[in-house]
Amino acid sequence: MDQISRRVVLALGAVGGGVLAATAHAASFGNPDQPAEGAINANPAGLSDPGPKNPVLDSQFPSRGSPPATDIGDMPQFWSSFNTAAKRIQNGGWARQVTQSDFAISEAVSGVNMRLGPGGIREMHWHLAAEWAIMTNGRCRVTVLDPQGRAYVQDVEAGDLWYFPAGYPHSLQGLGPDGCEFVIVFDQGNQSEYNTLLVTDWLAHTPPEVLALNFGVPADTFKSIPLNDLWIFQGKEPGPLADDQAAVASGGTPPEPFTFRLGQSEPIRNNKSGKLQLADSSTFKVSKTIAAALETLAPGAVREMHWHPNADEWQYWIEGEGRMTVFDAGPRAQTGDFHAGDIGYVKRGQGHFIQNTGTTELRFLAVFKIAEYQEVGLSNWLTHTPPQLVAQHLNIDPAVLAKFPNDRPGILPR
Repeated sequence: MDQISRRVVLALGAVGGGVLAATAHAASFGNPDQPAEGAINANPAGLSDPGPKNPVLDSQFPSRGSPPATDIGDMPQFWSSFNTAAKRIQNGGWARQVTQSDFAISEAVSGVNMRLGPGGIREMHWHLAAEWAIMTNGRCRVTVLDPQGRAYVQDVEAGDLWYFPAGYPHSLQGLGPDGCEFVIVFDQGNQSEYNTLLVTDWLAHTPPEVLALNFGVPADTFKSIPLNDLWIFQGKEPGPLADDQAAVASGGTPPEPFTFRLGQSEPIRNNKSGKLQLADSSTFKVSKTIAAALETLAPGAVREMHWHPNADEWQYWIEGEGRMTVFDAGPRAQTGDFHAGDIGYVKRGQGHFIQNTGTTELRFLAVFKIAEYQEVGLSNWLTHTPPQLVAQHLNIDPAVLAKFPNDRPGILPR
């Protein structure tokens, strides 16, 4: 290309870029910011991404690579995943975790994903934090003792919950034929599954003569105890549930069960686009520090625009795929993509909505460090404010405002 031709091309490119920039700078509905945001407002050369890059990751996070034009500003990372967490594997099962040290925004709670094979035992232990969990696969036998000496033994399956208050000693064991998998939520962001108070550790680090005095048996009784903790180990599958329950019945029965069947509970919202099932202290009475909602969205459905005034929201995405946008003061708005095994987090009071972007059902768990679940829906607020006041804010006719959902549908369309 000669020098004159090159100058012509560059000049035409500059003119074209200037026209595009002028068009892009005009704020409009769905394109509200100046300077304008999003790929729709970029020229092809500026939009290109020659790399280096990871094509697999790019395909998983399209909303990060090309966010909507309505996204603006910065936010702490609100995506994490068990899929990228390292597994600790032992004979009998494995676990992986995401704590605040891995996921800075998660101040209120931490999460553990654990698998126990048939007969696999999570060693008898207790925590400084309360433990809440949901079963995602198989069957598990749980045991727990309250401070009054009342024992509780129960079998749980997919969709069931358990809750152990801080300091309550407990154990978990996978049952045949498939063992179990579950997700634990601790009510402290820095609580680690690898930093628990284990029965074998305490016995091994207590003088033999003290053990003899404490238990009223000869010190030699303890000569074969493990010198290292077991954590997760392969055990023998337990016998019938009724036998284990009878064996610990002498101390009496706790006033409230430590398990709850969330997956079989009556939904608090239910329509053609999905359902919400809730467990907080009003229904799962022993759970004083954790509330949770199991949310199911049909393909194309939207979890309505809302926020939670009393707690952060920690999410575990169980199946399907979707997209979440989070809104905060600033303005700030960011969109992220989520898949099965991922974790999301929304700070208290931040507006958000979730879309099922897949072709199959989306199910995720929303967990809150609070006894009582609370939610404020944007549509419910607008329809319970004097219509003339809302009309002056939004330039929408009151007759049209009257068509907004006013009964907290939760999931749309109905």
